[in-house]
Amino acid sequence: MRAMVLAAGLGTRLRPLTNDRPKALVEINGRTLLEVTLTRLRSFGIGEVIVNAHHFAEQIVDHLKAHDSFGMRVEISREEVLLDTGGGLKKAAHFFLDSGEPFLLHNVDVMSNIDLRRMVEFHRDHDALATLAVQERASSRQLLFDDDGRLCGRKAEGEDAEMVGAARQGHPLAFCGIHVISPRIFPLLTEEGAFPLVPAYLRLAGQGEKLVAFRADEYSWRDLGTVESLRQAAREVRLDTGAQGSGVRSG
Repeated sequence: MRAMVLAAGLGTRLRPLTNDRPKALVEINGRTLLEVTLTRLRSFGIGEVIVNAHHFAEQIVDHLKAHDSFGMRVEISREEVLLDTGGGLKKAAHFFLDSGEPFLLHNVDVMSNIDLRRMVEFHRDHDALATLAVQERASSRQLLFDDDGRLCGRKAEGEDAEMVGAARQGHPLAFCGIHVISPRIFPLLTEEGAFPLVPAYLRLAGQGEKLVAFRADEYSWRDLGTVESLRQAAREVRLDTGAQGSGVRSG
């Protein structure tokens, strides 16, 4: 099985740690976010990964070379202009089309113990175009799912819900930044250039495509996109494992 790690963002919420490095190379307890993500993917039997890169891309290349790509085959998808999540995925289509198998899409700045193998099985069992890991938790942006667990809209804090298809209302769930996707999505992504993936998902759901929720409420999850969230996660990891370390480091 293959995967893509989304790592091209500027990491503005992580400044000053990202003033001289990409967010993928910010460290938590002595390990980069990229290493944490790749080794977790490898633990589920994933051996081939493509990582998109823009901000300080050469540092990511050097880091992978220095660590023998953490025992995986890793390809870099360089973005001269940031393509956002949808455009970045579409640029990497070649990496997935020849296998015909579903693949994982994983943000580099999230940490969880979600059972990815179980999530892939869920995706296959539901014959979905895309499966999104979601939780019932507070979030300023929520995805909406109908009674069958199919994507039917979204709701941002302070705004009216945006519904697609026949649904009139949906259950709000927070997205975890982890997807399982069928490669048949690529010819359906008619958007060009830089574009976010969630609006494309909503368009496809409105056209009758099956995009479903994988409920991950029983698992831990954390956004590592801010300095404070990194520090808190580092403290929790040390408490859980008894590991000794200096917490989050910028070098």
